[in-house]
Amino acid sequence: MQDRFIFSISTFPYKNYIEQLLAQEDVGEFPQVVGENSASFTLGLNNLGALLVQVVIAVALLFVGWIVATVLARVTQSILKRVRLDEWLTQFLGGNESLQGLSPTAILSGAVFWIIFLLGVVAFLDALRLTTVSQPLNAFLNQIFSFLPKLGVAILLLDLAWVVATISKMLVTQSARSLNLDRSLPLESREEGAPTMSVAEMLGNTLYWFVFLFFLPLILGVLNLEGSLQPVQNLLNDILGTLPFIFKAVIIAVVGWFVARIIRSLVINLMTAMGIQRIGQRLGLGQASLGESLATVIGTIVYVLILIPTAIASLEALQIQAITAPATAMLNEVLTALPRIFTAAVILILAYVIGRFVAEAVQNFLQTIGFDQLLVWLGIEPSPATATEPQGSSLGERPPHWRQPSEVVGIVTLVGVILFGAIAAVEVLDIPALSAFVSALVVILGRVLVGILILAVGLYFANLTFRILAGSGTSQARFLAQAARIAIMTFVGAMALQHMGVATSIVNLAFGLLFGSIAVAIALAFGLGCRGIAAAQVEEWIALLKGRNSTPE
Repeated sequence: MQDRFIFSISTFPYKNYIEQLLAQEDVGEFPQVVGENSASFTLGLNNLGALLVQVVIAVALLFVGWIVATVLARVTQSILKRVRLDEWLTQFLGGNESLQGLSPTAILSGAVFWIIFLLGVVAFLDALRLTTVSQPLNAFLNQIFSFLPKLGVAILLLDLAWVVATISKMLVTQSARSLNLDRSLPLESREEGAPTMSVAEMLGNTLYWFVFLFFLPLILGVLNLEGSLQPVQNLLNDILGTLPFIFKAVIIAVVGWFVARIIRSLVINLMTAMGIQRIGQRLGLGQASLGESLATVIGTIVYVLILIPTAIASLEALQIQAITAPATAMLNEVLTALPRIFTAAVILILAYVIGRFVAEAVQNFLQTIGFDQLLVWLGIEPSPATATEPQGSSLGERPPHWRQPSEVVGIVTLVGVILFGAIAAVEVLDIPALSAFVSALVVILGRVLVGILILAVGLYFANLTFRILAGSGTSQARFLAQAARIAIMTFVGAMALQHMGVATSIVNLAFGLLFGSIAVAIALAFGLGCRGIAAAQVEEWIALLKGRNSTPE
């Protein structure tokens, strides 16, 4: 019987009365207690019934709220899937992996579910008259519903920004393509295999995101995000303050670029009409040696000379000292150095032209006096396959496998004239390090040339000595001739290397050791081979001396 009265409801007003009933030890006293408190017990049962009705109503409200939240969440999810919100946001953020597995549709539908379900929870708590618990939830929901109109206005502004940005991008892209900017200013892809972005697309995307940047302060202001609004507003003010200078610099650069292209085309056509290419081919400055035609080279030089002042003016129009000051100073130095560079280039070209003329003259003169027989004079006979003189060979054509000595001298003459012209050119450039390098190079090449001449003269005299000794007809004449030739060549080689400055101390030491070893070898050979003869001669000298000493005075 007591077990039927065991229930725990903290809000029941007659909890003490029921505990008193359960505390009676004698069952007989129970009717008396009930009789005394029958009126109070009836009132408690009525209150308990009302409480049960409130609980049932609260649970029903919570259940209905859950059903409504589930239905609205599914409806929201279905609508968002139909409008393809996930795909649109993925394309908007630029890439299939930009959301990193997040689904905006699932997030929004979940938010709708929990907001409606929280309304059901608040209704459940209000039905139970638990206002202390429901007040924080009511405040939270009031903040959410007060923020929803602001969020709606922000979404409308974002949609408006998207429409304006899309239209602006389309207009700019079509205008750039109609002006053929993609062909005039091609862009190369940085990564291999990546799609190449055209200039029109780059300009359209830039304007697209600029429109969103302009709408961003409005959106943040509607959402009352003052902390995030101030940096964006400062950035936008800086950009708007810099845009006029940027537009001015861009206009200067574009106009200068177009003018430079037009003038380059005019110069190339004018030079071609004047026959500059034929003059260049006569001077050896044809397309084969330069890689481009002479008219194209001159046009490119004029193009660069126009672009440098244009770049200086464009950088000065930006009025950003941290960027423009170093760049402008560098371009001014280049522009100041251009006359010296042009003068040095003219000197080198003149040296090349004069060198070719002198080389041709020297080559023709040497061929006339029979200098091509130099190898025969020196005793170096070329092979029959290469001994024939090449036909039509000149310094401007592809050399054959065997060059005549006159051609070699002509090339050396050309290189010498160009080197002297290079000395004058680097002096004009006023670069001390380069001047010292070219001067040292000329000195070294001069020493090498003199060393080669010493070797040639020594080879001539060595072969001459060989022929004289070999034709003397004496015994061991060829051996003596060969030894003399080797000795002369060794001596001359040491002189040539010493004059070239190639390890002078090592050459002297090697030369001294070589001749010292030869002298020691001769001494040993004479001493060991002629030992008996030397002993007989010494005995004869001793006997002669003794005979003189024994003769009476």
